[in-house]
Amino acid sequence: MSEPRVIKKYPNRRLYDTVESRYITLADVQRLVLEKADFVVIDKKNNADITRSILLQVISDQEQHGEPVLTQEFLTQVIRSHGGQDQTVVSGYLEESLKTLMSNPHLVRERIGTTPAIGASSVPNTRLREAGRDLARELHREPEKDRLEPK
Repeated sequence: MSEPRVIKKYPNRRLYDTVESRYITLADVQRLVLEKADFVVIDKKNNADITRSILLQVISDQEQHGEPVLTQEFLTQVIRSHGGQDQTVVSGYLEESLKTLMSNPHLVRERIGTTPAIGASSVPNTRLREAGRDLARELHREPEKDRLEPK
């Protein structure tokens, strides 16, 4: 496996892509994520890995434009989960839930009644959000046979 692409963040807050030998923006970082490029962002001042911080900035930037993915209630719950005993459980649960959703787009299309040709763009956002909630409940419901019987 090859080394990840290195992006350096300079004290002037600019990001420098060492592969393309040019300064890049958060939009360029978003493009790298969408292209599934393996990269790491290093703070030039102290050589710390700040990849997560930069990814959070990309998310924040995306949330400011258009229809947000993360509701205020969701963000509040994430903040409340930090530092508590359940932090690791919440982190693992959210990660696996999103992986499941992203790896099974057919489930989403079935739930909202769209086809790949038509797409979800013709479905109202409120219906899509509710379909997502329903699907999450369905995916995380325990199968009947796996439930423990009361003694």
